[in-house]
Amino acid sequence: MLAFFRGVEVGKFIRIPFSNCVQIITIPVLINLKLLLRRPLFNLYHSIDGSRSAKISMPRKDFTVDGHVARCNRMITSLSKNGRIMEARRLFDEMRDPDVITWTSVISGFIKCGMIEEARRLFDRVDAKKNVVTWTAMVGGYIRSNKISEAEKLFHEMPNKNVVTWNTMIDGYAQNGGIDSAMYLFEKMPERNVVSWNTVVSMLAQCGRIEEARRLFDRMPERDVISWTAMIAGLSGNGRIDEARLLFDRMPERNVVSWNAMITGYAQNSRLDEAIDLFERMPERDLPSWNTMITGLIQNGNLRRARKLFNAMPKKNVISWTTMITGYVQVGESEEALKIFSRMLSTNGAKPNQGTFVSALGACSNLAGLGEGQQIHQIVSKTVYQDSTFVVSALINMYSKCGELKTARKMFDDGMTSQRDLDLVSWNGIIAAYAHHGCGKEAIRLFNEMRKSGFKPDDVTYVGLISACSHAGLVEEGLKYFDELVKDRSILVREDHYACLVDLCGRAGRLKEAVDFIERLETKPSARVWGALLAGCNVHANAKIGKLAAKKLLEVEPENAGTYMLLSNIYASTGKWKEASRVRLQMKDKGLKKQPGCSWIEVGNRVHAFVVGDKSHSQSKLIYSLIRILHSKMKKAGYEPNNVFLSDEYEDEDFTLI
Repeated sequence: MLAFFRGVEVGKFIRIPFSNCVQIITIPVLINLKLLLRRPLFNLYHSIDGSRSAKISMPRKDFTVDGHVARCNRMITSLSKNGRIMEARRLFDEMRDPDVITWTSVISGFIKCGMIEEARRLFDRVDAKKNVVTWTAMVGGYIRSNKISEAEKLFHEMPNKNVVTWNTMIDGYAQNGGIDSAMYLFEKMPERNVVSWNTVVSMLAQCGRIEEARRLFDRMPERDVISWTAMIAGLSGNGRIDEARLLFDRMPERNVVSWNAMITGYAQNSRLDEAIDLFERMPERDLPSWNTMITGLIQNGNLRRARKLFNAMPKKNVISWTTMITGYVQVGESEEALKIFSRMLSTNGAKPNQGTFVSALGACSNLAGLGEGQQIHQIVSKTVYQDSTFVVSALINMYSKCGELKTARKMFDDGMTSQRDLDLVSWNGIIAAYAHHGCGKEAIRLFNEMRKSGFKPDDVTYVGLISACSHAGLVEEGLKYFDELVKDRSILVREDHYACLVDLCGRAGRLKEAVDFIERLETKPSARVWGALLAGCNVHANAKIGKLAAKKLLEVEPENAGTYMLLSNIYASTGKWKEASRVRLQMKDKGLKKQPGCSWIEVGNRVHAFVVGDKSHSQSKLIYSLIRILHSKMKKAGYEPNNVFLSDEYEDEDFTLI
């Protein structure tokens, strides 16, 4: 089966073999580059010591005297490791006298398969044979299932505990934000090993308690490479990059993870030269080394160099591909993102994961590429990610941006009627879809329905909701929801919310209110806030406020040609031609030129693109004839064209109207 994606040149396509991407995928997820860059590398490697409670260990040695029981134990362990837990259970039930290793293997197998209740039923049986390993496995299983209170209760019931048990419970508290409980347990430990110390040092560093982490690190009776790496990652993650480097230079021995942690620290702190220098000096590199460096380059705005490094990689995994796709989407080069996605599918190596699909669908949304989005939807439907709420939300967004609101709504409704549980991400996605189409009342109705279903809105919900009110002219409703947001102390109000409110007032012509609001902000207004105000001034021809907004916007983005164009338009719309001419002259003196407007339509597997005043199309005469007919009908229907920009001195490509 073949599919097609658009290339850079309009009308040309890239073939994508779909058959390469229908397998079940179980690779880690990357949705946002910031998440990858900020995630401490220590967590990625800490499990090598076998102490992480999320990893359920099967018994490695069997000292059973009975040869038949020993053979059964080996078979049960093997079946459990391969996920064939019911076969393992049948073999267990057929055994006449299973020993403690048998019981531990089966219980651990159920835990590994996520069947914690079945594991507990076996554990509680009167004839169950248990030792400290069995108890610890059960505690770890509850932690793995995010049932920290059950794990805690079982931990306190244990007749005997070893250092692994204590480490497991401490790590469970750390994973669930119980920092003080973890520290209390750590202080009570009868004996500690290096894993105990590493766990609490890493925990404290990751939650910002870096001074405490450093004091503990200095107290450690012995340190291994993980101890040093955890402290380096913690210091760099808390902005103390020079201190981290001093520690890195003092390390008695380093492994590839240590180097990666230091490179990540430099990238996090926008010190790319040092990061690149370390990367080039590494005695050996693994895949995370390359991925870390590429992520750092993209996060610091050097996409071209990241691409060069990506092309030089000896081997790529799903993180490598997804990082590059996401990087191109974030800078607006969505066609290039889809080309990379196409290349990924054509290789026989890495397969897309949840993050890959979300980014690729985001590219389709930006391009309004319905055909490409539908093809990706077909790929998704053959993977385990078809029920992922993130992927479903990305699909809803894609169909909405491509004008298929009914399809987007159907996907959402199918989720409500199927066994797939809709979460807040899904609700946010459909509210944003109706906002995009200006259906404010329906967005509000969905918002109320979401609340009735027991979901608490978050910051993303309010961005979609206020935006919906703005596009639909529901000013009072939008103001009410913004006020509700501000009063909810559990939600952080961010610049997106401020921009939405300014846009709400600006579209309604309440520009003075918008200015008053901006002046009351405790933080410095962003380019998005001033841009929303300038757009409102353009709609309502307010030259005074428009001049202020443009001035502030140019302070933030001095090379933005669109700002000059909007201000010139505002002056022209109020008859201030000299001021408009002066702004245009400033723009030309700076060598700035606004990209002409472009639109496109896909017909019969070919993309037809048009720019302002374009007559290069082979059927341009017929197209312009139809446009004149439509224009005539619009005038008869009462439409008044805005010809204010058609003064002789502005007759260029930017002001051409049909």
